[in-house]
Amino acid sequence: MKTGLLRRWAAWGLGLRRAGLALLGLVVAAVLLDRLFPLPPAPQYSPLVTAADGSVLHAFLNPTQKWRMKTELREIKPALQRAIIYKEDRYFRYHFGVNPVAIVQAAGRNLFGRGRTTGASTITMQVARLLEPKARTFGNKLLEMLRAVQLEAHYSKAEILQLYLNLVPYGSNIEGVKSAALLYFQQPPDYLSLAQTVALAVIPNQPRVLVLGRNNPQILAKRNHWLRQMQRDKIFPAQDLADALAEPLDARRHGAPTLAPHLARRLVAQFPGQAIIASTLRRGPQAKAEDLTRNYVRRLRALGITQAAVLVVNNRTRAVEAYVGSADFADAASQGQVDGVRAVRSPGSTLKPLLYGLAFDRGLATPKMQLPDVPTNFNGFRPENFDKNCQGEVTVERALVYSLNIPAVRLLADVGVPAFTDKLRQAGFRSVARAAPRLGLSTVLGGCGATLEELTGLYAALADGGRYAPLRLTGESAEIKSYELKIKNERLGSPHKKGATGAPIFNSQFLIFNSKTLLSPAATFLVTDILAQRTRPDLPLGYENSLRLPKIAWKTGTSYGRRDAWSLGYNRDYTIGVWVGNFSGQGSPALTGADVATPLLFNLFNALAYNSPNHWTAPPAALDFRLVCAESGLVPGEHCAHQILDYYLPGVSSARRCAHVKEVLVSADGALSYCRACVPPSGYRRQLFANPLPEVLAFRAAQGLPAPRLPPHNPACRLVRGADDGTAAPLAITSPLPHAEYLLNHGERQQLLLSCAAGPEVRRVFWYVNDQFLRAAGAAERVFFRPSAGPVKVSCADDHGRNVDVQLLVAEQ
Repeated sequence: MKTGLLRRWAAWGLGLRRAGLALLGLVVAAVLLDRLFPLPPAPQYSPLVTAADGSVLHAFLNPTQKWRMKTELREIKPALQRAIIYKEDRYFRYHFGVNPVAIVQAAGRNLFGRGRTTGASTITMQVARLLEPKARTFGNKLLEMLRAVQLEAHYSKAEILQLYLNLVPYGSNIEGVKSAALLYFQQPPDYLSLAQTVALAVIPNQPRVLVLGRNNPQILAKRNHWLRQMQRDKIFPAQDLADALAEPLDARRHGAPTLAPHLARRLVAQFPGQAIIASTLRRGPQAKAEDLTRNYVRRLRALGITQAAVLVVNNRTRAVEAYVGSADFADAASQGQVDGVRAVRSPGSTLKPLLYGLAFDRGLATPKMQLPDVPTNFNGFRPENFDKNCQGEVTVERALVYSLNIPAVRLLADVGVPAFTDKLRQAGFRSVARAAPRLGLSTVLGGCGATLEELTGLYAALADGGRYAPLRLTGESAEIKSYELKIKNERLGSPHKKGATGAPIFNSQFLIFNSKTLLSPAATFLVTDILAQRTRPDLPLGYENSLRLPKIAWKTGTSYGRRDAWSLGYNRDYTIGVWVGNFSGQGSPALTGADVATPLLFNLFNALAYNSPNHWTAPPAALDFRLVCAESGLVPGEHCAHQILDYYLPGVSSARRCAHVKEVLVSADGALSYCRACVPPSGYRRQLFANPLPEVLAFRAAQGLPAPRLPPHNPACRLVRGADDGTAAPLAITSPLPHAEYLLNHGERQQLLLSCAAGPEVRRVFWYVNDQFLRAAGAAERVFFRPSAGPVKVSCADDHGRNVDVQLLVAEQ
């Protein structure tokens, strides 16, 4: 007995080992076959660019010229799942890719010719066939079954159903439920009604016969047939099925979504092979911006202006909410496919706010400080104001709001070109960063390259207290979401950060990464306060008392030759950049930022942020007020009777005292002036004289304006050289230009102009050419002479012993 039992146990053990080895062999064989015959590659989808809410903004054909839009798992709602599974494969949730019972039933029907001839294909088998289309033969059917099992081993049921819904044919070049839903019903699959869902479920069996828009009656009959079967089997609530049966079928082929074509192409090129690219655009603002831009440019065509570009940015998140690359993408005659948002153009005067902010931060300026606005030679560069006129002296705020070029160049000379271009580099100006070593004082007047995207990002930094962060074109990254969760958790732990409902207050500005401080909040406030002024020359015609004037700060710009018109503005919520011009570079007499670009900027703000608050900026704690001299904007001196309030940065802004007038000791009859060394014991008096800068004094004299000079110094004084107490401004030659080359026409006997800028104490100057005395002249007198060809040295000395010279080259033709 024991021996027989042991033999049986041994036989059982041997059988188990053999079964285990056989099973192991099958597993190894399956793995090897899976490696040798891998699944076909994932289908090539139609690239989709979606809005911030997930809706499709723009769709493209896939590489095989088909509309195959990827249906995401979240879009496969329960109703769609139940309808598809009920119709195609009721045991989909339970089989391993092949349904043996269905195969046996189908084989019987096909063999004995009873009932409808079927192939017993499961949804998984259909996916295998759609991935690898083959002729319908018995051998290929077996391959489909093997592939189905392989698919079940690699994917979940939800993923297999997703693949099926992405591949099912709908006739012509339309594949997938999402493509059919968008192209026929103009909505995504998760928004379809039950009747529409079932209509799409019945088409794939006969995609060439049942074509929506062409065979709607046949599709309606098929749809209602299946709805009644679902009603019989109680697949959906009775009322839902009754409503679906009563719903008409009104479907036809529509065009694919084509909003934001420039951004869509940009993102598809940036993320090749990605089926769905989530952008930050909002459908409403994008559509509104496109319509406003197209209609506005249509009215400008009579002026020879054919294009415009617009960028709308959310200041809190730096998300781009509207992106208009051209007025009409389809307008080939006006090069509509060019992306004006990324085109490198001359920025005109739009960089000036950054310069003035830097000057505020460095203590070089305050809003009421006076700057010279006179013709000035900056080492050979002689800028002109836009209207070719000069005002003598202007306040900093007036120079900025009137966009005067000469004061801006003077300020840039004080700040330094490298410091200015370095800030632009930090703000993402790529062309400026590359060309920085070659850039000069003309940079602030548009002598560099910039894009609308770069400029809008810069102005968004002004709207955010001087903090720059790159603009976002795509949805939030995992890094941002992680940071948001961290901030949220920190806020949850602090009872002082709760709102009225107890929910944590979350400021979306914390989502911005890689930020850089361009300007202090104090300097940014001063710039914003100036740019928000309403009384200004760049206000478009007809807007002086208009209710349509939005509550914004804005700056305009016009490039040389009137080729580019800019207007950039911001309030608390949005920053909007507008460029208007021609992609060909052709200028137009009417093309200015104020008259052409700003009206579109105002229209956009009124459409997108009409109810923005009145008071959206407040001075930061770092700012304070002080009394300054109204004549100079400097700390009042002892002779400054008229004083006004001005903002300043304590510990930063210059504390230089005003010297717009100076006290001079003069004889009783006012004919002579005395220095401290030669003042007589009696017979003199103290008199105040204007003390402008030499270049301002020279400008006034040249314009025929009052330019009083001090009486001549006492000729009996032996200390003439020290008569100015060392406080006078240095002598400067304003013409000819240093290191310049002059080409004169020999036959016309042309002459060169000699002029200088001297202080009010200077009465006479003495001119020398190549160290040979030419003549004496009044300090403001213009002298002409005919130089000989070759190198020329021009020297000037004043009656106080100061002298200066310049070198130039003269050629004749």
